[in-house]
Amino acid sequence: MRPVRVRALPAVVAAVALVLAALPSERTSAQMTAALPPRATLPTAIPTPSFAPVPTVAPGYRAPEAEPSSPGIIGVTQNPFVGISLQDAVGMALVKNPELAISASNVRIARYRIVQAKANFDVQLHVEPSSNFSVTPPENLFFAGPGIGGNGYTCQPIGIGTPAPCSTTGPGNIVQHQYSFSSGVSGQTINGLQWGASITQTRTYNNVIINSFNPYYQATLSLSVTQPLLKNAGMNAVKRQLKLALIGADSDEAQALVDASTTIAQVEDTYWDLVAAWRNVAIQEDALDEAVVQQRSVVRLATHGAVARITAIESETQVANFQAGVFSALQAVSELQTQLKSLIVADPGDPIWSANLVPSSPVQQLPTAGDLAEIVALAEQQRPEVRQVVDERRVADLDMVYAKNQALPQADVVVQYFSNGFAGILQPVPNFEALGCALPTGSCPTPPPQSQGNMTQAFHNMWTGAYPEFNIAFVVNIPLENNTARGLKQIAGQEQDQAQLQRQGLDQRIESEARNVLQTYESALSRLSSAGQARAAAESVYTSEVRKFHNGESTTFLVLQRQVELAQARGAELEAQTDLNKAVVELQRVEGTILTDNGVNLKRLGSEALATTAP
Repeated sequence: MRPVRVRALPAVVAAVALVLAALPSERTSAQMTAALPPRATLPTAIPTPSFAPVPTVAPGYRAPEAEPSSPGIIGVTQNPFVGISLQDAVGMALVKNPELAISASNVRIARYRIVQAKANFDVQLHVEPSSNFSVTPPENLFFAGPGIGGNGYTCQPIGIGTPAPCSTTGPGNIVQHQYSFSSGVSGQTINGLQWGASITQTRTYNNVIINSFNPYYQATLSLSVTQPLLKNAGMNAVKRQLKLALIGADSDEAQALVDASTTIAQVEDTYWDLVAAWRNVAIQEDALDEAVVQQRSVVRLATHGAVARITAIESETQVANFQAGVFSALQAVSELQTQLKSLIVADPGDPIWSANLVPSSPVQQLPTAGDLAEIVALAEQQRPEVRQVVDERRVADLDMVYAKNQALPQADVVVQYFSNGFAGILQPVPNFEALGCALPTGSCPTPPPQSQGNMTQAFHNMWTGAYPEFNIAFVVNIPLENNTARGLKQIAGQEQDQAQLQRQGLDQRIESEARNVLQTYESALSRLSSAGQARAAAESVYTSEVRKFHNGESTTFLVLQRQVELAQARGAELEAQTDLNKAVVELQRVEGTILTDNGVNLKRLGSEALATTAP
């Protein structure tokens, strides 16, 4: 009996240790505390969901019998295939893409606006001939023309006490005819100085009897200069308009480069997608061929009773699935060909639309991706978006300078010089003046000799400054409130804040894009390596499974499953390769080197996009 007790002792000790181990040494979350309710609360009953009744749709429907269509590409008539390299696709897009053509047209329009803004500083030629003729009745004896004889007057002859009709010469109509010709030039400098020079010549015929000259000639030389000293000096509205046009042209050029960068990236991405689509067609066709071979083998085995007949139907289903995959892959090729053609040509009648495009460029050479700081620094130097935000700040600073100038009082110096030339033909002195000159105390003034002559003498007097006139003025205009300048300054301040925010946003976007593209590039490299290993392993597994099937050690289900896995592995490797190619494109776009690497020239951008047809 004692040996039995000795053997039972370890079992008892083990049981006690197990019980002690099961007891908690400290309070657990499942133990009752003051914070927990004394009893469990039953959950609220969940209502049974009620669904709407489903109507009967198309009763008796069954899929129609459909024959497989020809595995071709709609609209493609040129066979065999037409190869296109990546460089050719990008080059065609740069000269034929319609969106890039519009961007290049906007650049030219911006340059024309510069020419238009310079029109404010053009020299203006002024020519104004005029002629004026008038006949007016006489106002009195002095302001009248020479009359004619008649009996319309009543006079008192000498020795006769009563007036009687008499024949005499009375005042006649005033006849005036003036012809003038004025010509001159005027202009404005970029700093606000306004200048003008003109010559006016006038011939006047006036038969008023008290005039000493008839006709008489006038020639006037006019010179004027207006120089702003405060407001509009150095900065004015027309100068601001010119500078805005210059900045706008630079911004439009940057926008054209942004559009070119985006288009090149789209072309390259579509190109590599088309490469992947064609390779996917090959993968699907290879899978289909392998499925057909497997089906024939299974049919032979089923015919001899080696396998069940249902396995032949399973292999037939696999063939149909892979055949559908081939058609889906061809559809992707067609869609990508259409997308690529729409990017590289603008004319719907271009022969390339009927070409069956096949990419001919090899896989992209992998660049040496720098670190994050290098990518960001390169993007800050190369990206055209940086030029755009810099131009926005330039516009804001220009508006601030203009607003401060408009806040100044107006103080202009105006200088004018006139040289008046006069000459005329002397007419007879009227009788009442001649009688006055004949009295012993009377005297008749004689016109100076230089004033007698025709237009030639008038021009001579003008050029020699015989009758000069000189004016100088200081014009001051001080607005009491100047709300215009105040509003302009506030607007310019907001524009400066916006420009600063845009620059910060761009820097943040560049930093974000650089991080993402670097991570995408490194991940794509790793994914491609893993996908290649997975594809090689899937090929080995499939080959082994087929060999085991022929040796009677496997089933049709496993062989078909290995086929699907192999096709998926090949597709995954193809997708990883395509993602790596597109990551290289995105890396070039983020760095800004995509423009220099493809030789973008603004002068040729979209130059061949406009379709030309024979008249």
